[in-house]
Amino acid sequence: MCRIGEKSEFEGRERNRRRWGLSVMGFKAASLGVSRVEKLKSSMMSRSRMKLWMIRGTTSILLWTCVVQLMTLGETWGPRVLKGWPSCFSQESTAAFAVNSSPEVPARVLPPKRVYKNNGYLMVSCNGGLNQMRSAICDMVSIARYLNVTLIVPELDKTSFWADPSEFQDIFDVDHFITSLRDEVRILRELPPRLKRRVELGMIYTMPPISWSDISYYHNQILPLIRKYKVVHLNRTDARLANNGQPMEIQKLRCKVNFGALKFTPQIEELGRKVIQLLRQKGPFMVLHLRYEMDMLAFSGCSQGCNKDEIDELTRMRYAYPWWKEKIINSDLKRKDGLCPLTPEETALTLRALDIDSSIQVYIAAGEIYGGQRRMASLAAAYPNLVRKETLLEPSDLMFFQNHSSQMAALDYLVSLESDIFVPTYDGNMAKVVEGHRRYLGYKKTILLDRKLLVDLIDQHTAGSLTWDEFSKAVKEAHAERMGNPTKRLVIPDRPKEEDYFYSNPWECLEPSNEDETLSSSI
Repeated sequence: MCRIGEKSEFEGRERNRRRWGLSVMGFKAASLGVSRVEKLKSSMMSRSRMKLWMIRGTTSILLWTCVVQLMTLGETWGPRVLKGWPSCFSQESTAAFAVNSSPEVPARVLPPKRVYKNNGYLMVSCNGGLNQMRSAICDMVSIARYLNVTLIVPELDKTSFWADPSEFQDIFDVDHFITSLRDEVRILRELPPRLKRRVELGMIYTMPPISWSDISYYHNQILPLIRKYKVVHLNRTDARLANNGQPMEIQKLRCKVNFGALKFTPQIEELGRKVIQLLRQKGPFMVLHLRYEMDMLAFSGCSQGCNKDEIDELTRMRYAYPWWKEKIINSDLKRKDGLCPLTPEETALTLRALDIDSSIQVYIAAGEIYGGQRRMASLAAAYPNLVRKETLLEPSDLMFFQNHSSQMAALDYLVSLESDIFVPTYDGNMAKVVEGHRRYLGYKKTILLDRKLLVDLIDQHTAGSLTWDEFSKAVKEAHAERMGNPTKRLVIPDRPKEEDYFYSNPWECLEPSNEDETLSSSI
């Protein structure tokens, strides 16, 4: 009986346990149903939010695309406020080099990439000094654009007299160079791997183009070679594109490269700003490009004022460089023809005759002057505030620029652009390119010396046939319209070497100025 009772009691407990389990399961099922409904609602809300964000994102992208397209169209047709990049007619000064300017440059929208069928690749090796290479780079970009080929970042000359090991990216901001021209031409740092390997194996067509050639020469002669060989290497690039008679779009592109794309590295620009600030703190300054270095005198054969030992040294140097073709030179005859740089003594007389204030700072933009202090004595006596980058800066500032002549020349270039007056004593590449750049910046005062006339007047004054007042008056009258004022280039058919250089006066890209105000400005 006891066992039967225990069994009944056990069965009763089991029944109660099952009922409790069923009720708990029912509660869980109900809870699970509610949870699923909530999750479903949450999922629907998440999807709605996602659709809303997708709509907002798509709208933002479309609006941004419209803005970019408007800015792109604005570059060609629109007002200046829409322009993301300065046009060829923009006369904004190099504000980065101004005293009160901020080194921070606001972010700009990149121009759209130009889409075209690539005809091949163009490699170029520039020759000469900084400004000779600079103008050559502008020409090569224009040629690459016209031929629809990809340009490889140019190689700079390392075998010239200066033996500067600098690469393109050591002097110019290579990223800015590539991106600022992406709407004109495709530029790569190096060839694609397959083609690069071919070049390394010597499988490349190399040639020097014909100097002073019309753009049609490159279309008719160079383009077929690029299509045939895929890569063509032009190993000399100086003066390879004619000054005149080129399509207007080619001329303007040369200016766009020169005045916009060829920007110096941040390190060079920062040091350039520092030099300009130091000069501005003491008032106005003049840059004198005194091209009286040993290499210039040896090359030109000009030896006015040199002693016998110096003349012998210059002659030996001229014979040491086989690519300097002219060996026997009559210095006196060349000087009278105006083909020699003015000596420091002649320069001092000229500046005084022009009534240049003797207290003005005179920044010497040049290398080491041949003859040293002995030859600079008369100039220093007339203008005691002579300065150079080496005297303005600490040795530590120039430490990384030593033995890099192109980088040192870049500093002089920046200072020359910002000077109150720029006076070159010889019309070499730097003088010409700076002259053109200063025209672009608003026809800044650039005194273009008539050397042939000057040496004749100086000789007369030295011989006593001209008084100082007569000499000074004659110098002023001769240079009244040689101050960098607006003018068109001189064109000499069939004699391109004798006509005016494009980069000294790129009038196609210059905004008209009030010529009367320019000519009447006082020295």
